[in-house]
Amino acid sequence: MLQANLSRVTEFILDGLTDKPELQLPLFLLFLGIYVATVVGNLGMITLIQFSSHLHTPMYFFISSLSLIDLCQSTVITPKMLVNFVTVKNIISYPECMTQLYFFIVFAIAEAHLLAAMAYDRYVAICNPLFYNIKMSYQVCFWMIFGVYGISLIGATTHIVCMLRVHFCKADVINHYFCDLFPLLELSCSDTFINELVVLCLSAFNIILPPLSILSSYIFIIVSIFRIKSTEGRSKAFSTCSSHMSAVAVFFGSAAFMYLQPSSVSSMDQGKVSSVFYTIIVPMLNPLIYSLRNKDVKLALKKLNEKIFS
Repeated sequence: MLQANLSRVTEFILDGLTDKPELQLPLFLLFLGIYVATVVGNLGMITLIQFSSHLHTPMYFFISSLSLIDLCQSTVITPKMLVNFVTVKNIISYPECMTQLYFFIVFAIAEAHLLAAMAYDRYVAICNPLFYNIKMSYQVCFWMIFGVYGISLIGATTHIVCMLRVHFCKADVINHYFCDLFPLLELSCSDTFINELVVLCLSAFNIILPPLSILSSYIFIIVSIFRIKSTEGRSKAFSTCSSHMSAVAVFFGSAAFMYLQPSSVSSMDQGKVSSVFYTIIVPMLNPLIYSLRNKDVKLALKKLNEKIFS
């Protein structure tokens, strides 16, 4: 009887980043520029690695995979957010909302575990260079990527199955610029204890386990670096690690701020700002901090330009 009396919500309204009219156009232009830079940077990196034979190594295989994840993650979120800046009401249907949530979770979890895989790759390269080709063979890299996507698909499917059991019967305005877990749960008119428990457990697993793996890898890396007698060798090793750690700090820091605090304490407005970093800014920065500062990538880009213009 209760089920029959519920007036189910069939569409939502995304509240967006701000409700101030004077900020809509500047923010639209800003995030449009960021999205274009993200697409060009990540597509460019994937193409460069694909057509440069000396970049066909495990490290660049992971960087190429990261670029693909960042490109997809940004495409899932940013276009819909741009629409919100130029329309009075940014309406999204219930199926579209669940689809956006699903793929957002898939790529967010995949990036977290891929960063851990990249840390392991650096650990093997610096701590066990003689066995690098054996420990990071093509088969090993393939199974690592397979594991990354397997974990992300299982996690996203679990979240969506739990979300589909939640009823939305009155409120339909999502206080966010995309369909995220906590803003949706706030609109629920049914019990969400199981959902919040699943969010907390899976978020803890996906936000705590990869950084612990990364930290463990870097403890061994730092010990090995201090054993290097050459100052130039130490500097090169630290330079390689610093780029990776910068992206790790931004991604996991913003994600932890959003998902690892109780819903009674968290502010959705603060959550929006935090979400901007790991859904929009990080995908734009990753091609820069991982690749454009790399001499091998600069050399590959130079050779590719010579081939094109000659």
